[in-house]
Amino acid sequence: MEQHISDKGLMFYRAGKYTEALSYFLSSAATEKDSLESAYYIGLSYMKLHRYEEALLYLEQVVTTVAADDIAKERLLQCRLVLAVVYTLTGRIRLAEFELKSLKESGYRPAAIFCTMAYIAWLQKKYDTCISHYEKVLDLEPENITALNGLGYVLASLDRDLTRALMLSKKALDLNPESAACLDTVGWVYFKLGLLKEAESFLKKARDRDPSHPEIADHFQIVLDARDSDLEAYK
Repeated sequence: MEQHISDKGLMFYRAGKYTEALSYFLSSAATEKDSLESAYYIGLSYMKLHRYEEALLYLEQVVTTVAADDIAKERLLQCRLVLAVVYTLTGRIRLAEFELKSLKESGYRPAAIFCTMAYIAWLQKKYDTCISHYEKVLDLEPENITALNGLGYVLASLDRDLTRALMLSKKALDLNPESAACLDTVGWVYFKLGLLKEAESFLKKARDRDPSHPEIADHFQIVLDARDSDLEAYK
């Protein structure tokens, strides 16, 4: 059976190898049928690499493509959700609000919209709003991994209800044990609880899964510095 043009690129992307995924999608001679998917994943890969302006070029290309079938329409809506985040990251708040408003009016996946709104509120330092949005997601979908992990991380970062933060983040990790983001959150909660050995263990696993992620690297270094400081105090 002939391999779909994007299969290898998707393998790289899902493994967190965003540079390799980007190179593959850019170098592949995509057919007209594959061009929408390729543009979408090129945009996502650029976003993961924090190259936001380049991400916008491809993601906006997707949303300006006329959707001919239900699959294409679903991709269009997913892309609008991603665009809302990238617009926020690049200071285009009105454009982000427009995309989210359009998605809400379309009735598209309320949990996904609230997760995106929560993340945007976090970026804008609107912490109570962020928490409220994640709570709405969990009311709709109690096992939503993004909301469980996101709320656990937010509570830990704000030093609020660390017991609940640990419960939420562990549940997210149980549902997705290979996730670097979930491993990172559990480790970060343990750090906030003062349990450095456990924090180091989970954060090391997170770093090993996604060594290029700057926030995971920062968390791991903070824990190592705290551990070394404790060891020095006992000398």
